[in-house]
Amino acid sequence: MSRIGKQPVAIPQGVDVTIDGSTVTVKGKLGELTRSFSPILTIKQEGEEVIVSRPDDSREAKSLHGLTRTLIHNMVIGVSEGYSKKLELVGVGYRAALKGKNLDLQLGFSHDVVIEPPAGITFEVPSATEILVKGPSKEQVGQVAADVRAWRKPEPYKGKGIRYEGEHVRRKLGKAAKSE
Repeated sequence: MSRIGKQPVAIPQGVDVTIDGSTVTVKGKLGELTRSFSPILTIKQEGEEVIVSRPDDSREAKSLHGLTRTLIHNMVIGVSEGYSKKLELVGVGYRAALKGKNLDLQLGFSHDVVIEPPAGITFEVPSATEILVKGPSKEQVGQVAADVRAWRKPEPYKGKGIRYEGEHVRRKLGKAAKSE
């Protein structure tokens, strides 16, 4: 039995969960998320909890059990509290700014990089070298943060680039530091 899959998902105050067959819709103060799951599993709401159960111990049912429960849990947390990822810009002249809702990045190119946020995602710039990506969908927040980071991944020689908060960049010695 899946240890994660058999745990019920608690529904906090102010969150509304609607289950229509294998489609789950979660509404909260930060938005609404809808996702379809495999029809193999049974998803039901009992009071203030959502319970995911599987019909048998087939390989497919076992692999989907914990995943489905975790995805529903992430949806509930997302519409009630939300998710955020923090990015740091490291490098001389690397700056971020907000222009309306769009993120304007200066990354050493001959032009500025302007990134439009997808629906449900917001950018915040607490300082010129920090970016916060916020939204109700954990998957979408992570993807947008990865797309921003992809413009200038941290390079190993000077450590310049866009990195996640707390990310460690392994540094390499340059050719001048090598001894013979």
